[in-house]
Amino acid sequence: MSLLKEIKVPVEDHIREFEKKFRESMQSKVPLLDLITGYLVKRKGKQIRPLFVFLSAQTCGEVNQATYRAASLIELLHTATLVHDDVVDDSNERRGFFSLNALWKNKISVLVGDFLLSKGLLLSLDNNDFDLLRIVSNATREMSEGELLQIEKARRLDISEEIYFEIIRKKTASLIASCCACGATSVGASAESINKFHRFGELTGIAFQIKDDLFDYGKSLETGKPNGLDIKEKKMTLPLIYLLSNSSWIEKRHIINIVKNHSNDPGKVNVLIQMVNEKGGIAYAENKMLEYRELALQLLNEFPESNSREALEKLVIFTTERKN
Repeated sequence: MSLLKEIKVPVEDHIREFEKKFRESMQSKVPLLDLITGYLVKRKGKQIRPLFVFLSAQTCGEVNQATYRAASLIELLHTATLVHDDVVDDSNERRGFFSLNALWKNKISVLVGDFLLSKGLLLSLDNNDFDLLRIVSNATREMSEGELLQIEKARRLDISEEIYFEIIRKKTASLIASCCACGATSVGASAESINKFHRFGELTGIAFQIKDDLFDYGKSLETGKPNGLDIKEKKMTLPLIYLLSNSSWIEKRHIINIVKNHSNDPGKVNVLIQMVNEKGGIAYAENKMLEYRELALQLLNEFPESNSREALEKLVIFTTERKN
């Protein structure tokens, strides 16, 4: 049994039921919308977000209808942001499938994203899930701020480690934090427990993103992700920031010149990856990832032992040891 299948065991019935409810939450009387949302549902990934919701809920109490709505709300809003991202990035593929904009063009894709967003808002409002809506709306705002902060800094390539962590906390970690906080909120956990789960999700999300950054320096056959993709997109990731902060003024100019002007030259990108390796940037990022993972696990240990808590521990480890 794969690790992910093992992690799902304590909540697999809930995940199955959630899939059904999630499909229902996307329904519309417009045939074109039904066709497109049906396509979206088929493209589901590893279901990491619903897993965080249900396992967090079950660690704090009994899964109920509010938990299902919490998972649906997060998936609806997150799917909306992904659809809009593909339009912004002019991306033709996601998870090995054609993106919506590749099949139905930008106008329809943006409208579908808006539809999913409104469905998420109405799902919460119709059921008076104001606490859940507040948590997820805050995460959506932070994700937008994180993306814009990254774009702003990428233009000047002046990201400090502190800014980098602020970007990934907002861009990636805020969503996982909202999954965990929503799970705890849905079962009526105390404010203290909800805050702890929010922080647990944030720490896990930061570790998750650092792992993602490290794929850029791995072998593409092993990871399925092309070497230097982040460099090509002029994204300042932790290994590269470490290299810059540990280089002489002349070396810095050389590194910035490659990122700014030669990021599409595979030879020069490989030189940069080699420099990161030699200066210890990869080892530094791996250590940081493990530090955040350890902090997340310590926080989780403050909750009573259970199958769900154990599965959450394994899920944290999975996010930092995955191969893609």
